[in-house]
Amino acid sequence: MDEPIDLRTPLSLRASFRFPIQHALARREVLIGAAWLLVPVVGWLINMGHRIRVVHNLQSGRPAWPAWSDPVDLLKHGAITFLGMACYGAPGVGLAALGAWQGWAWAVALGALLWGAAVVAIPGYMSHYCRALDPAEIFNPARALGRVRQGGAAYWRAWGIALAAMALSFTGLLAFGVGFLVTSVWFWQVAGFSFATVFTQRFTLDASDG
Repeated sequence: MDEPIDLRTPLSLRASFRFPIQHALARREVLIGAAWLLVPVVGWLINMGHRIRVVHNLQSGRPAWPAWSDPVDLLKHGAITFLGMACYGAPGVGLAALGAWQGWAWAVALGALLWGAAVVAIPGYMSHYCRALDPAEIFNPARALGRVRQGGAAYWRAWGIALAAMALSFTGLLAFGVGFLVTSVWFWQVAGFSFATVFTQRFTLDASDG
């Protein structure tokens, strides 16, 4: 039988793809997440909160699952981290929109670059927020980008895994579209686990490391 996959498992495509479906309880939680996606906006935020809870549990030396208790708390953490994403992305989106409105190609290009930098920076705060559940970990783009730099090649490998999972998740559309609810939850859990593995190992965020 394969060893349980957790944040100390070496980062690999196989480990990341298997993490959300490695046993019956994990698969059940993917299905619960898919059902929540039927609730517009709130379901997406609660799923984000669930991913935070899963990583927090692992970093605290507890089993990842079950993690669906207290949906209000999951919604809170999902909303806080989404607010961080919005703040990071707003300058680039705003500049690109202004450039499109005014016909300024340079502003569109610069806005796209700023938005890309924001996307790259977001994983730089997520794993640290999962550890302490402290919003102060989120709203510091320079620190987040610094952590990305320290993540090195493993960070970009996590991006490769996440993009591969995203591409694979679209196969869920073949199941009358409903399957995409399941595969999209699986994809986001793969991505979250991959980045959490990189930053937890790089910064020893696992509580058992002291």
